[in-house]
Amino acid sequence: MRVLFTVSGWQTHYAAMVPLGWALQAAGHEVRVGCPQSQADNVAHAGLVPVPLGDGPDVTLANRLQHYGQAVHGPWPYPWLPPHPVTGAPLDSLDDFDLDGFRRDVEPALAAHARHRFDAAVRFAADWRPDLVLHDPTSLDGLLAARVTGVPSALCLWGLPGTHEAEPARVVPRDVTGSFVRYGFGEFHPDMLEYVVDPCPASLAPPTTAGRLPVRYLPYSGGGQAPLWLLEPPARPRVCVAWSTALSAMFGPNTYLLPRLVHALADLDCEVFCTATAADVAALGEVPPSVRVLSRFPLSLLLPTCAAVVHHGGAGTAMTALWSGVPQLAVTFAAEQTVSGERIAAAGAGIHLFGHLADDAAIRAAVQDLVFTRGYRQRAQELRAELLARPTPADLVVRLEKLVS
Repeated sequence: MRVLFTVSGWQTHYAAMVPLGWALQAAGHEVRVGCPQSQADNVAHAGLVPVPLGDGPDVTLANRLQHYGQAVHGPWPYPWLPPHPVTGAPLDSLDDFDLDGFRRDVEPALAAHARHRFDAAVRFAADWRPDLVLHDPTSLDGLLAARVTGVPSALCLWGLPGTHEAEPARVVPRDVTGSFVRYGFGEFHPDMLEYVVDPCPASLAPPTTAGRLPVRYLPYSGGGQAPLWLLEPPARPRVCVAWSTALSAMFGPNTYLLPRLVHALADLDCEVFCTATAADVAALGEVPPSVRVLSRFPLSLLLPTCAAVVHHGGAGTAMTALWSGVPQLAVTFAAEQTVSGERIAAAGAGIHLFGHLADDAAIRAAVQDLVFTRGYRQRAQELRAELLARPTPADLVVRLEKLVS
């Protein structure tokens, strides 16, 4: 059969779908990945075939607009102003951005531009004739293309937040382009989703009204080398610190906690490893001699050797920690990431702290608790066992074949 994936321009959104793409190809099926041009190289590097369809709605801009609106109307819990929605620069005053003028003068043109992505997906589906469409939560063009061509579709979740989360943690966007209405399907609502591919442990099932297609989460982060030192047992408990500069683009520079985190943990009786992109390493500056910095190192190689991981609540890191059976400290700012952190903490496999309230002492105490309190490790291992009991991507392919037939 022919399977069309659609993914957004956010670089990590496609990662959770890659193992399923591999499994489909290994079973002899044709796979195409509809994506923005900016994603084409990433998709090709993963061994899948990209089809550039143009840019959809700008995820960063949409989030900044939401944050500006929260700062104006509430709730905006942070003691700093959000970044300028268009430029990302720090705001000195909320008056530095004209939200009404933007919505009047600029937003219609952006929506028209984003509509081209929906139309391109529909045209490609009409020409290529897929038997099945799979899409990430923010790529509603895939769902629309499936509706127009009359084939089944499934949304592929990337983590613990589901399709029916309360604002502001909603991960499935509204159709700001009006494309579902244009094609005669009425206003988009998450209840229109047919199926959801759910990679989470059964006890952490994300909320959804769609038919649930369980699958085992398998990490993908672009590949990397496995150094021989990974085979050596650590002399002391190993703690990984992972962070994302994407938060700074969304919430402002005050959310870049990586330097604070590594300094807060430097005096613990632990090995501290910091994983970061090249840009993050440059921004990190000088680190304590007890901290080891790894540039673009796959978490799936490092986390199984760790006693704990500290991160910002991102889906890829949280899910890879669950897959590794490692207790986690989520220090969050984004509402979606707070959902992940709170659910993992409620399951007993981690601790959650709000980023703007967490001081160095709280961070150190949380990590010490995770490393030296046995219960966290036990619960993390139990959640890992739940993941390993789920169907593999190859098993899911068989179910998808039956769904299509």
